[in-house]
Amino acid sequence: MLRFTNLLASGLKNRGGTVEILAPRRILVGPNANPGKGFWKWLGYFDKWILFPLILRRIVKSRQREFGQNIRYHVCDHSNSPYLACLPSERTGITCHDVLAIRGALGYADSYCAASRTGVWLQRWILKHLRKSRRIACVSRLTYNHLCEIAEEKIPPAGWMVIHNAFNANFRRIETGQAIQILKQKGIAVPQPYLLHVGSNLPRKNRAMLLRMIRQGEQTWPGYVCFAGEPADAPLSELARALGILDRISSVPGPDHETLCALYSLAHAFVFPSLSEGFGWPLIEAQACGTPVIASRLEPLPEVSGGAALHADPHDAKSFAAALQQLDEPALKDTLTQCGLNNVTRFGLPAMIDKYLELHAGE
Repeated sequence: MLRFTNLLASGLKNRGGTVEILAPRRILVGPNANPGKGFWKWLGYFDKWILFPLILRRIVKSRQREFGQNIRYHVCDHSNSPYLACLPSERTGITCHDVLAIRGALGYADSYCAASRTGVWLQRWILKHLRKSRRIACVSRLTYNHLCEIAEEKIPPAGWMVIHNAFNANFRRIETGQAIQILKQKGIAVPQPYLLHVGSNLPRKNRAMLLRMIRQGEQTWPGYVCFAGEPADAPLSELARALGILDRISSVPGPDHETLCALYSLAHAFVFPSLSEGFGWPLIEAQACGTPVIASRLEPLPEVSGGAALHADPHDAKSFAAALQQLDEPALKDTLTQCGLNNVTRFGLPAMIDKYLELHAGE
């Protein structure tokens, strides 16, 4: 969530605010160690959950002496909710990007986020602190509703609000010739026409849908599939082989921003068949690049699309294939493109900052 943190900080600075970003420091875990594996993982936990709270409490006391009541704190990621215990509750808010992992730990199968034994304990700990917060920004109505449900809040605190994310970069339409040239300069060859997915191989991303939707029985859509972000993994490649379309898929690992805009701009459609999301940034990124979107009909994607996308059942490849067929109608495709461009005007940074200032207004 570093990009979101920097986005929020830049927006507040633009309004004349003084912003300081506080983050856990590597103390026991050296700069060259991998904190996500084995022994280093547990040392990383010690740095994050034992040492940093001690440092944070000392910083808060120092800032209190310097600024008194004229300072507000905001935790930029709900997974860091235990830090709320170190901060003044009446002047602190937190952003909840989703509660998928928490719901997974509580046994909700529709989150598609299974939890280990340690994970169950960690997510319950996160929820314990999150539910005590007076000010929470939920990035979608679905996230808000899910949080109220698992926190058992029939009448949520007035300081719990829905604040949609803003764009975290400048996504824009790139003309066809320029987009092709950008990919060529990067050494990227993606056959056209293609359907694009941006994201990872997590089960909830449902990437297999892109393969199943273009191969319905003996019918094969005469185009290709491009996976950007995390490259297609072995199970996905095996499915493509079984469907007889392995030669129709390609991957663009970790594209930079310019490359990503070019990929969006050239795509026949952006396909986002997720089984669970907290918000769904790629959907509005595609719309901002003038690309028609076919997405899951599950919330919050219809909320985010503003009705400017084709929505289908993420468990039914035929419904996605039918949506793809609709794009053969030029008038509909043009309408989706224009409505998508209109929709993304809702997600500007100034509008998001207005809501965050409202969140932190008053005592």
